Amino acid sequence: MKMILKSGILAIITSLVGISLPATAQMRPANPMAQITNVNQLKDVEPTAWAYEALRSLVERYGCIVGYPDQTFRGDRSLTRWEFAAGLNACLNALERLIQDGNNIYQEDIDKIKRLSQEFATELASIGARVDKLENRVAFLEDHQFSTTTKLSGEAVISLYGIAGGEKNGGESIPQVPVLGYRTRIELNTSFTGKDLLYTRLATGNAPTLVEETGTFQTVLGMAQPDDNAVAVEVLQYSYPVTDNITLVLEGFGGATDDFANTLNTLDGDGAFGALSLFGTRNPIYYISGQTGLAFTGNFNGLDITLGYMAGEGNEPTAGNGLFNGSYSAIAQVGYIPDGETGIALTYIHSYNQLDTNTGSTRSNFQYFTDTTFGSTPPLSANSLGLQFSAKVFEKIYLGGWAGYSKANTLASIDGQLGRGSLDIWNWALTFTVTDLFAEGNRAGIIFGMQPWVSASTVKLADGQRLQDKDSSYHIEGFYEFILNDNIRLTPGLIVITSPNYNNNNSTIFQGVLRTTFIF
Repeated sequence: MKMILKSGILAIITSLVGISLPATAQMRPANPMAQITNVNQLKDVEPTAWAYEALRSLVERYGCIVGYPDQTFRGDRSLTRWEFAAGLNACLNALERLIQDGNNIYQEDIDKIKRLSQEFATELASIGARVDKLENRVAFLEDHQFSTTTKLSGEAVISLYGIAGGEKNGGESIPQVPVLGYRTRIELNTSFTGKDLLYTRLATGNAPTLVEETGTFQTVLGMAQPDDNAVAVEVLQYSYPVTDNITLVLEGFGGATDDFANTLNTLDGDGAFGALSLFGTRNPIYYISGQTGLAFTGNFNGLDITLGYMAGEGNEPTAGNGLFNGSYSAIAQVGYIPDGETGIALTYIHSYNQLDTNTGSTRSNFQYFTDTTFGSTPPLSANSLGLQFSAKVFEKIYLGGWAGYSKANTLASIDGQLGRGSLDIWNWALTFTVTDLFAEGNRAGIIFGMQPWVSASTVKLADGQRLQDKDSSYHIEGFYEFILNDNIRLTPGLIVITSPNYNNNNSTIFQGVLRTTFIF
């Protein structure tokens, strides 16, 4: 029921249109109503207005009137029955205070108020109950709040996945055994000034990578967490806005380049959302990273600039370790990203003893390969380049992709079994995303590309063979992510890997995944 009030005491109600109540969205003003003491303070009430005298009289008699923060009255707008009751309740409170103070009140106005109170008794009682509930909830939250500076949140990802078909090592069968694994993260977001952020993440899981089972890193999922259920601090990070355009990021532990560099992939959900595979999550060169360091990020009218330095063992005060004596990676990225989601970016990473991405062939993960094959790893220096783009081609359709290249040089040989030389490592992908497919919030994604592979190598094994991948292998991934409710998402998908580990003697791997993500 809506009504326009046009007489004496009823003008009180129209002055209270903006009172905040949970009943309707229009009753939630951004700022509280400001009390006024004179009708002339209202910018939109002229002396010629039909309700001017009534408003002036109410101010002088009862002080029972409010205006919006911009000093407007907005007396010509309509209001709901809930708003009417809210205004009536406020007026009753004002009259009660006047009576208690011994002020005279016209009997005519009191009679009108009584009639209105009887007619709106139900609404007034409901408003009182609502206010009491809100006060009780506020009191409970204040007494039981986790922290005045910290917000606690988390996610749990449970995935059912397995391999169908496929071979490794030139024809050896892969176990066809489905697994059920999980990854859980507890996140503490702390702010001391309202602008800074101290981010702490505790994590655990038991989801296997399947690298040993399949003989390749191409089957690693984004949510893989082979921690054997051991809980530990995984990330400790602090960010602070130095200026309006520049932010300083300190990585105390567990840092990664994607923490501060925009990966420009709409399917980058860090394993919990979007892409299912680790490869599909972002350009693999972003996985070339240390754990401890700092970075500066800035955005200047869409021009996005990132500079960072990350040490591998920054907390180790021993020779060959520490912030500047051990493994490290330095990143520089520049791009045009006007809305933070679409654009183009060029990335450069220089690294020492950091090359493994946990994606692609075993040879492209050179340190893993040498360690498992020869029992040790030679020092390694690498320069990596990445080009990423993301474009909104239609209202709900995004096209994206990337290309990555690393030039790595071994700085020593291993007992004559592995000679010094260089490696050329490539990867590329195209992504296709459709949002709000069949229902709001749901989306489908397709990823097609080639995971990291060694295209050329001057590094030789003891038998004279070069350390390079000889064949082509393609990654094909499709999934559909739909929202069950605000806290649960379900994502079925399929990943196809042709010629696993870049070996044509290995038959195609079909990897089925059913991922469930819980947000709390």
